[in-house]
Amino acid sequence: MLIDELSKANIEALKARDQVARAIYSVILSKYKALDIELRASGKAATDADLVKLITKTIKELDEEKESYAKAGRDEEVKNILTQKSLIEKYLPKLMSEEEIRQVISSLEDKSIPSVMKHFKMNYDGKADMSLVSKIARG
Repeated sequence: MLIDELSKANIEALKARDQVARAIYSVILSKYKALDIELRASGKAATDADLVKLITKTIKELDEEKESYAKAGRDEEVKNILTQKSLIEKYLPKLMSEEEIRQVISSLEDKSIPSVMKHFKMNYDGKADMSLVSKIARG
């Protein structure tokens, strides 16, 4: 599972005394454990798809944080955030290209925006940039 790979990376960062990597891996692992506990209360278990959503959300948070540090002129923090972002992005699945999204949309019977968005959410969650899907569907 993806969480095992992240745990291994966290241990490697610990051994290497890499504080920047440890920080981001610890954040992801903590969020995942909290989510897993929450889901187990309702009889479910966290999956790789849940972890991908968590990583995606964390990347968005890092982008916001980076902008704040950039405005404040804290270049070292911006550099650290970019490093952290690159460390966790490699755990995300490759997103569909614009051409692949167009092919899927053209193969659908109902090309209305709600129908297209629902189809991608159900079948390609985490594998397609939903804002790009929306843009193409409106195109």
